[in-house]
Amino acid sequence: MQITISSEILALKNQRCRLIGIDYGQKHVGVSLSDFTWTIATPYKTFSQADLLQQFRALVKSETIVGLVIGWPVNMNGTVGPQCEAVAAFVKKLLKQCELPVCIWDERLSTMAVHRTMIEADLSRKRQKEVVDKMAASYMLQGFLESLR
Repeated sequence: MQITISSEILALKNQRCRLIGIDYGQKHVGVSLSDFTWTIATPYKTFSQADLLQQFRALVKSETIVGLVIGWPVNMNGTVGPQCEAVAAFVKKLLKQCELPVCIWDERLSTMAVHRTMIEADLSRKRQKEVVDKMAASYMLQGFLESLR
């Protein structure tokens, strides 16, 4: 897997295309998409790992995706652990479907921030469980988009 720095992805910005944000989890994979101006990240869908692997190529084509921003689950002390290795292995599988530039993005506490927001919005626990993964992907991708400004 070749990791692209954000300046290399930024060179693709004015092509009327989108970025895909992925929050990898052991059971579910949250997916978000940027708008064409790379201003706003929107929650898209939650997939099982197998479903996303099967549908990735079609998703990239139908949504005009030119880059992948993947949540990098480093430990709180900044070290890389087994979950980062699992993310890297998953990204390699995705890139067999469609080669894209990849940028890793620190996702520490993103799911916690999303849960806090959903609690404040008084979402039921059931509804939180349904949307947390795609919301975390959107939160993470939005942070990346804001870093490009």
